[in-house]
Order: sequence, then C-alpha cells, then structure tokens
Amino acid sequence: MTGAAAPRRRGRPARTGAGEGPGARDRILKAARTEFAERGYDKTTVRGIAKAADVDPALVHHYFGTKDEVFAAAIEVSFEPAMVIPEILGQGAEGIGERLARFFIGVWENPATRAPLLAILRSALTHEAAAKVLRSFVLRRLLERIAGDLDVPDPKFRAELAASHMIGIAILRYVIQVEPLASADPEEIVAMVAPTLQRYLTEA
Repeated sequence: MTGAAAPRRRGRPARTGAGEGPGARDRILKAARTEFAERGYDKTTVRGIAKAADVDPALVHHYFGTKDEVFAAAIEVSFEPAMVIPEILGQGAEGIGERLARFFIGVWENPATRAPLLAILRSALTHEAAAKVLRSFVLRRLLERIAGDLDVPDPKFRAELAASHMIGIAILRYVIQVEPLASADPEEIVAMVAPTLQRYLTEA
C-alpha cells in the first residue's frame, strides 16, 4: 500500500500557464484600462485588475507598483510618448503646434483610446490622486519634454499653458460635450488650436 496522498492545500490555487507568461504585463495593462474605464479611479483596485487579468495581485505590484503607477501606465499606453515625441519634434519647430494638436485630437477621436481616457479625465476631475498622476504625465512625460527639446525660455510654464489648452478642449468636447465644440470637425479644431500651441511652445 502506498503512502497517503499529501493533504490538499487550502486557499488560492497556484497560477499556471499564461498567468505569469511573457504576455502577463500586457494583459494586466489591458485589464487595468478596462477597469478604470468601467469603474473609475476610486472603485478600481489592484486586486480587481489582477482578477480581470487572471494573475496574482503580487504580479501587478511586480510590474507596476502601486495603483497610481498602474493608472499612469494606462495613460501612457494611450499616448505612447516615446514614439510620439520624436515624431512631433522630427521636423523642427516649424509646424509643431499643428503636429501636437493633430496628435492630441487624434488620440481622443480614436474609439480604442477614447474610453479609457474619458475615465481617466473624469477621475482626475473628482479625485486628487488621479489628477496628480494625470498632471505628472501630461507635463513631465509629454509637454515638458517637447518644450525642453525646443530649447525655449520657461519650458515648464509653456508646457503648462499648452496642457491647459488641450485638456480644456478635451473636457468641453468629450466629457461635458458643449456645443458647438462637441460636434465640430476635428480638422477645424486642429486649425484653430495649432497657432496657439505654436506660440506657446516656440515664440521667444
């Protein structure tokens, strides 16, 4: 007679297979975007993100750290600054206002990125932690880098002016849906906004 089988362990079963595979980080990020979009910042938890991604919560902390950092990563994946900034700056200062406006409006007009961004923006309007993450990303990861690379005076102040302009448009057009801005043609918005962004970022 063989020995008795080892007793079954109680609690959460071990994760196997895809749970910690090479696609785990992307799956966590996708789940986080969905959770933030559907539940908002307050009601989204690391545990909930982990459950949606079918991973252990420790793996979320391993890849992203805190909920704020997951939130920041969800913003970044919509804007992809590492790819976008060289493209915006690639042709020099001339026309940068138009390229930046076209990029920003394009991100919002894309249904794939609009829903999580709406949730992020709504959360930022009502929750200080979410607002802090959004401010940090928009200024430090995007606009300050653009203004800094242009080598103009007061790059931080210029970045804040540009950010306030674009985020204001996003709130009025996509969140509050004020007319006629809400139904205006995106190209019309780009044409109107581009000269202002150009002035903020390039004029001495």
